[in-house]
Amino acid sequence: MGSSSYLVSRALWVYVMLVSVSAAESRILLDKEECHLDDLKGLKDFKASIKSDTSGRLETWTGERCCIWDGVSCDNKTGRVNKLYLPGFITSGDAPDQTYMEGWLSPSITLMVSLEVIDLSALSHLTGQIPPQIGFHLPKLRELTLFGNRLSGSLPESIGKLSNLEGLYLHENSFSRSLPSSLGSLKSLRRLYLHTNQFSGAIPESITNLTNMLSLDLHQNSLTGNIPADIGNLQFLEELDLSNNSLSGTIPSSICKLTFISTMYLNTNNLEGEIPFPTIAGQMSALKFLRLQNNRLSGRLPSAFGFLTSLQRVSLSNNQLEGPIPYSLGTLRSLSELYLDGNNFSGQIPSSLGHLSQLLALTISNNMLQEPLPHELSLLLNLQILDLSFNDINLSVIPEWLLGLPSLSQIYLAGCGIRGEIPDYLQKASSSLQVLDLSENHLTGEIPTWFGNLTQIWSLNLSRNSLTSTIPKTITNLGSLTVLDIHSNKLTGTINEVFHIQSRFEGSLTYIDLSDNRFTSGIEQIGRGSQTGIQYLNLSHNHFNGRIPTLIGKLKSVDSLDLSYNELSSQLPISLANAHSLERLKLQKNQITGNIPNQFLNLRRLKELDVSDNLLVGRIPLGKPLSDFPRSTYSGNKGLCGKPLDPCMS
Repeated sequence: MGSSSYLVSRALWVYVMLVSVSAAESRILLDKEECHLDDLKGLKDFKASIKSDTSGRLETWTGERCCIWDGVSCDNKTGRVNKLYLPGFITSGDAPDQTYMEGWLSPSITLMVSLEVIDLSALSHLTGQIPPQIGFHLPKLRELTLFGNRLSGSLPESIGKLSNLEGLYLHENSFSRSLPSSLGSLKSLRRLYLHTNQFSGAIPESITNLTNMLSLDLHQNSLTGNIPADIGNLQFLEELDLSNNSLSGTIPSSICKLTFISTMYLNTNNLEGEIPFPTIAGQMSALKFLRLQNNRLSGRLPSAFGFLTSLQRVSLSNNQLEGPIPYSLGTLRSLSELYLDGNNFSGQIPSSLGHLSQLLALTISNNMLQEPLPHELSLLLNLQILDLSFNDINLSVIPEWLLGLPSLSQIYLAGCGIRGEIPDYLQKASSSLQVLDLSENHLTGEIPTWFGNLTQIWSLNLSRNSLTSTIPKTITNLGSLTVLDIHSNKLTGTINEVFHIQSRFEGSLTYIDLSDNRFTSGIEQIGRGSQTGIQYLNLSHNHFNGRIPTLIGKLKSVDSLDLSYNELSSQLPISLANAHSLERLKLQKNQITGNIPNQFLNLRRLKELDVSDNLLVGRIPLGKPLSDFPRSTYSGNKGLCGKPLDPCMS
C-alpha cells in the first residue's frame, strides 16, 4: 500500500472514530442534562393527574432526566420531548397485556411544544378533555392517538391549527357536540377516526378539503344532515364509514362522478388519422370500503356506481334507498361483500351480479325486488352468504342450482313464497351448511330425518310455517347447533331430543324457541345434563302439563324464560331464584298454585315478570324487584295480595 493511500485510510479511520465519540458524548450529555423546564412540568403534571397506573411505567418518572423515562422520547439535537407513548396495550413477554391509567388528561401536556406523537390509547379509565389551546401550542404534532378512553367534551376549534397532523384517532370515547369546521384546514391529514362517540350536528363541508385523506371513519355517532355534496373531492380515499348515524338526503353523485383519467387514440379504417378516445373511472376510484348503513339516506343509487372500480365491501343496509339496483354493479370485479338489505329497492335483481366472481356475501333482504331470480347467480362460485329474504320474488320452490353453489354456507330465504315439503335436494348443501333460514314460508309436511346430516349447522330457523311432524331423533347429531327456532308450526310430540343435544354436546344451544306448537312432553328435561349455556328459552303456547322442573334453577345463563299459555299446575320452584341472569320471566295463563317464594327477591336483574291468570295465593314478597312491577303482573290470581295489589287482610 502506498503512503498516500495509507494516509487517506488513516484519516478516514480517525474521522469515523471522532464521529462515534462525538455521538456517544452527545448521548451521555443528553442523559446527564436535565429536562427542559416546560417539558418537565408538562410530564410531572400529567403524572400527578393519574391516580393509578397498572403498567407501572409512571413509577420510573423520577428525578429530572425525563428522556430516559418509560414512554418518553426526546430529540437528539434539541433535547426536547418529541414523543409521549403510553398506550394501554403493552407486550408482556410474548403476549399482549391490557393496562389502564385512572385519572384525567392534564392540559399541561401542551407545554411540550416539540411533541410530534401523543399516544395515550386504550388506557380505558382516562377522563378529561382535549386542551382547548392544543392547536396553538403543538405545531409539530403529527399523530394524536387517544382512542379507547373516557374523554369527553368537544373537539376544540384550534385543532385546525395542527398543520402537520397526519393521524387523528379519537374513537371510542364520549366526545360530543358538533365537529368543528376547522377540521378542513388539516391538509396533511391522512386518517381521521372519530367513530363511536356522541358527536352531533352536520358533517362540516370543509372536510372535503382534506384531499390527502386515506381513511375517514365517523360511524356510531349522532350526526345529522346530508353527506357533504363534494365528498368526491377525496380522490385518494380508500375507506369511508359514515354508518350508524342519522344522516339523510341522497348519496352524493360526486362519490361516483366520472372523471377523464387519460386519452387514448383510436385509429379506424373509415376515418383518416386518429381520433381521441377518453377512458373514464369513478372520481373516488381508490375507494375500497364504503359503509353507509343504518342511516336515513333516500333517493336512488347513482347509476354510475359501477365506476368505483376498487370497491371491495359496500354496505348500504337499513336506509330508505329506492329504485332499481344499478346494472353497473356487475362491473365491480373486486367486490367481495354487498349489503343492500332493509331499503326500498324495486324491480328485478340485475343479472349482472353474476359477474362478481369474487363475491362472498350478498344480502338484499327486506326490499321490494320482484321475480324472477336470475339464473346468472349460479356463476357465483365463491359465494358464502346469500340473503334474499322478504322480497316479492315468489320462489315457490328452492332453486336446485342455488344449492349447487360450492361455497355457500349461509342461506336466508325467509318470506320468499316457498311452498310444499322441504325438498330432499337440500341435502346437496349438507357438507358445508352453517345457517338455514326458511321461516315465514308455506312449508308443509315433516322435518326430514336427513336434517341430522347437517353437522356443521349452527342456526336453523323453520318458524312460521305449517310443518306437522315430530322433532326427528336425528337432530341430536347437530353438535354445532346454537340457534334452534321452529316456533309457530303444528309440531307435536316431545321435545326431549332438543335437550339431548345439550347433554350430548355439553350445552351448545343458547337460543331455543319451540313456542306456538302442539308439544305435550319433554319439559321435565329442563335442567338435566349440561344446559347451563341456554340464554333464551321459549316453550309458550303448547300443551305442557304437570310440574315446573325443580332443576330449572340450573339454567344459570338464561335471561329470557317463557312457559306461558300451557297447562302447568305445580307450585313455583324455589330453585328458579338461582337463575340470577333472568331479565324476563313469563308464566301467565297456567294453573300454577301456592305462594311466590321470598327467594324471588334475589332475581335482581328481572325487568319483566308476568304470573297473571294462575292460582297463586298469599302475600307478594315485599321489595325490589317484585314490588315495582305493575298490577297487571299479578292480576287474575284471586288469592294474591300486597303491593302492587290491594293490601293483605291481617
